[in-house]
Amino acid sequence: MKIIICGAGQVGRGIAERLAGEKNDVTLIDTSEELIQSISSSQDIQGIVGHGSHPDVLERAGAFDADMIIAATFVDEVNMMACEVANGLFEIPTKIARVRAQTYLKPAYRKLFTRDNTAIDVIISPEIAVGEMVLRRLALPGAFEAVYFADEKAIAIGMTLHEECPVINTPLSQLTDLFPDLGAVVVAIMHDGVLTVPHGDDQMLAGDEVFLIAKQESAHRVMTLFGLDEEPASHVLIGGGGNIGLYVAQKLEERDSKIKVRIVEDDEARAEEISEILKRTVVLNGSVLDEETMREAGVYQTEAFIALTNDDKVNILAGMLAKQQGAGQSMSLVSSFNVGPLAQAIGLDAVIDPRSVTVSGILRHVRRGRIRGVQPVLGGAGEVVEAEALETSPMIGEQLRNIDLPEGVRIGAIWRGDEIITPDGSTEIKPHDKVIMFALSNQVQELQNLFHVGLEYF
Repeated sequence: MKIIICGAGQVGRGIAERLAGEKNDVTLIDTSEELIQSISSSQDIQGIVGHGSHPDVLERAGAFDADMIIAATFVDEVNMMACEVANGLFEIPTKIARVRAQTYLKPAYRKLFTRDNTAIDVIISPEIAVGEMVLRRLALPGAFEAVYFADEKAIAIGMTLHEECPVINTPLSQLTDLFPDLGAVVVAIMHDGVLTVPHGDDQMLAGDEVFLIAKQESAHRVMTLFGLDEEPASHVLIGGGGNIGLYVAQKLEERDSKIKVRIVEDDEARAEEISEILKRTVVLNGSVLDEETMREAGVYQTEAFIALTNDDKVNILAGMLAKQQGAGQSMSLVSSFNVGPLAQAIGLDAVIDPRSVTVSGILRHVRRGRIRGVQPVLGGAGEVVEAEALETSPMIGEQLRNIDLPEGVRIGAIWRGDEIITPDGSTEIKPHDKVIMFALSNQVQELQNLFHVGLEYF
């Protein structure tokens, strides 16, 4: 697939690197010659210096032959215009625009982005997506990953097992026998840095990072079984009052009046602005790296601290310091490099990567066919995929025990009608079932043969 990406910032670059790594023909446009040279010299990505909304620049980028344009600059209006030009002059089939300003996305203005009013096919808002990820993490504090599928009827949970976990050293087949109605399937285990899809005789060990797919209503029972059941935080401290921090605070105010929320924002004007928007949240003007400010904000009694400034290094350091100062749980937004494997070693409970959130929303449109959802996990080493099984799939009508699944693929749940089915060896897949599964990154292409969904792999 030939894809043009406008904007070489953290979001645009992250998308470009991921799509180029999957052998797409990617062209990246940015006004910064320095950024373009840096990316082009280190990645198999063509770079063009210029404005992504200018017709001549898009033509040089190969717009006449492009299958998709992703406009991800920092300016919403540039992104919108790039999609309009891509549609009106070059007839690019799929047009995706990043929109940051929340006023465009208010329900009252929903018709703005309908097909009758705009050329944009898909709106992505990384700020909202990241905010929702933060809220999911707060709802399941014992997990380092929580992603919903099947219209939120199923959930993929990532957790780190501790010595006191009741089910470590237990073969997975025995776990199934002990808890037949658990409603969850372990689909991946990371042990000593090696990610594998387990078999029935495999065991989970202390220190392992485990992914499982569960029914939504089973999530808290699963966390209890794995020794990670914690009450959601009632005191939340947010570092940074930008778009993401504001969104999280607003949603917490809407969802639970008992939650006490505080924000530390270093820009005085922004602190005053958001204090007028928020109803119950206490906003303090100061630095998240200032010990006195954080003490005043109550970091020593907060159950969850989330660092959401626009500086990765500040977020990492603030998360570490908050943990040392008594915060129960500490999460940091990090977008420019991968610190996930080091998170626990440096005192962070979770790292939030906005690139993976944004890429997951785009991959569903890159992978044509019946792909409904895609979520890269563990730094892209694996993916949780939701796909619809067609009548032509070789899986139809066969019991799972008789299907020759690729070594790196494991099915975690089946969505049929209104029901989520936890599969076992006797389960049969029927036409139009939505199958939720985990796949190692080097096995994702095999899903094309299994589901006949026509993944575009270049």
